[in-house]
Amino acid sequence: MKIKVIKLLAGLFTMLISACSNQNLSPIQPVSSVNLNQFMGDWYVIACIPTFIETEAYSAIESYQLEKDGTINTTFVFRKGGFEGPEKRYNPHGFVVDNTENSVWGMQFIWPFKAEYIIAYLDKDYSSTIIARNARDYVWIMARTPIIDDSQYQELTATVAKLGYDLSKLRIVPHQHP
Repeated sequence: MKIKVIKLLAGLFTMLISACSNQNLSPIQPVSSVNLNQFMGDWYVIACIPTFIETEAYSAIESYQLEKDGTINTTFVFRKGGFEGPEKRYNPHGFVVDNTENSVWGMQFIWPFKAEYIIAYLDKDYSSTIIARNARDYVWIMARTPIIDDSQYQELTATVAKLGYDLSKLRIVPHQHP
């Protein structure tokens, strides 16, 4: 348990340092609004610039559940190192930032730190999304299905590049075919 806390704190420190190093980039524009009820549910992580806990993630799924108090109960689950690897589960809480039409959240893994979580792209039918950060350190391409077609993937990665990310850092998250 102590090692997990140390790793988590090290990751948060890295996020803070990264945020300071990208001050010359313009802020990422979030989508104009998000229907939280429609956004809730399972999202498969298709690709990401991974945090330290995601570098060996397989079958990664982020699930959101809107709580009565307006917070978002989050479950992030994946297999570490392979499809048969040990299951890892994290339960951060999301908090919608006021006056953002639900498109900017704070994601809290450990009190009192909240990581920035910007919904930078969301298609009309809520079947794919891009979650970004102004620091351009992490990004997540997610979809409602574990596999998307190559043309959709290319469109989403092109959007990630337009947001100012280095695509060479992008990692495709393996998923087993349904």
